[in-house]
Amino acid sequence: MAVSISIAILLTVCFVGFYVPVPSLASSSDDFLGCLMTEVPSQLVLTPGSPSFKPLLVSSIRNARFLAPATAMPPLCIVTPTNASHVQAAVRCGRAHGVRLRVRSGGHDTEGLSSRSQRPEVFAVVDLAKLNNVHVDPQEATAWVDAGATIGELYYAVSKAAPGLGFPAGVCPTVGVGGHFSGGGQGLMMRKYGLSADNILDASIVNADGILLQDKKAIGDDLFWAIRGGGGVSFGIVLSFKVRLVPVPPTVAYFSVTKTMDQGAVEAVTKWQTVAPALPDDLTVRVNVQQREANFQSLYLGNCSAVVATLRDQLPELNLTRADCREMSWVQYVAYIYFGDAINNAPLEALLLNRTMTLGRFYKNKSDYVKEALTKDAWEKIFTWPSGAAEGQLVLEPQGGRMGSIAADDTPFPHRAGVLYNIQYLESWVGGNSTTTPSWINTIYDFMEPLVSQNPRAAYANYRDLDIGVNQVVGGVSTYESGKVWGERYFGGNFQRLAMIKGKVDASDYFRNEQSVPPLLS
Repeated sequence: MAVSISIAILLTVCFVGFYVPVPSLASSSDDFLGCLMTEVPSQLVLTPGSPSFKPLLVSSIRNARFLAPATAMPPLCIVTPTNASHVQAAVRCGRAHGVRLRVRSGGHDTEGLSSRSQRPEVFAVVDLAKLNNVHVDPQEATAWVDAGATIGELYYAVSKAAPGLGFPAGVCPTVGVGGHFSGGGQGLMMRKYGLSADNILDASIVNADGILLQDKKAIGDDLFWAIRGGGGVSFGIVLSFKVRLVPVPPTVAYFSVTKTMDQGAVEAVTKWQTVAPALPDDLTVRVNVQQREANFQSLYLGNCSAVVATLRDQLPELNLTRADCREMSWVQYVAYIYFGDAINNAPLEALLLNRTMTLGRFYKNKSDYVKEALTKDAWEKIFTWPSGAAEGQLVLEPQGGRMGSIAADDTPFPHRAGVLYNIQYLESWVGGNSTTTPSWINTIYDFMEPLVSQNPRAAYANYRDLDIGVNQVVGGVSTYESGKVWGERYFGGNFQRLAMIKGKVDASDYFRNEQSVPPLLS
């Protein structure tokens, strides 16, 4: 099975009869809408009575679990700003009239919190998709990218304006820049260049008072630190980032090799755990474990001859040959690893600039970080773990390289030295009860507990998982103690600093969701 196709299957969602009840509007809601209409053009504010409301809301919901009535409390309205003043108006009107905001850039929040609330509250969605400009400066090797752009749009713009430059970010091109960067931004060049967040040079943000802070000097050192891996939506609405672009060679190498258990998949993955983090930092080999098979995929910033020679020496279990490897440009690679052979039949812009996704399945995510290699016996159990009617998949991405040389408190993302690799658990299924998760992901996650990082058991903020904890709200403010339960798993020892910054910039906890950083007042 081609893993690029299997990932696409697992990341797609379906439209399953989405019910949009019209919320009961209290006077504060009416006042909020009236306030908005005085500052934002009416065509940019969609309410449930508009024929465009439902298609727009659904357009960026990536998980069918959040389309069903049981989990889909609709927003009061969707604001689609085209400039910063519209975002400022949404914040000012929301604060004045008691309406909270959910912020959506690409819609890939794995718990759907960019467009829904688990709690009964009146809220609006600020959809940043129209704020998607990318301005590349080839001479400076930088780019300003709006938070509503997708990483596919960023990749394409960089490749056109500055051949020979790229940017380290994720695999899925429809992921929004705003959420991806502010949560860290893992990707297949992180061993060479670090996370997306490690390459942020500047930013602009609308704060909790509705004030536009146009650069890092106005933002201040603490808040600028927080939005580079600490989750921007806890602190304001990030509008844009200035990023450092990185050198990429004219040709990169890609291979995809699948091993069944009979062909030594268990042995290969067992060895991969210690080999992959120690490879040259311009070589990343990730693994997808699914249906008793392991698929090994590479990104090498060089040619096939070199990567084949390296892996025949370091990981001979793959039996890698030159025929398994293909060379292409970096921008072709970022399209190919997601779309596969579709790039042979469609121009790159049709793939990388397309914000839509095929609707298909329900899914659930979890994550872990591994510091000590699992035994062969453990992997044999994982490979044969029963999944029932659902599809279960583990995505293993190695760290080491540059990731291991950045201090744990350099940004809020703490998972650095000593981490061998991270795990993303994905389970997908068709239909059924939208509030019930099939058993594979929960049972295998429980099995893994003694085998992964401890005290706390770490997790990646961009693979949000409400099972590990949600905020408790007391007196209108999220409590620090309830936030610590999940927050220290995402941010380690950086969580307290994040909460103190939140206390300075948003003490009333206006920017609040089920896993937003709570304010810690000194």
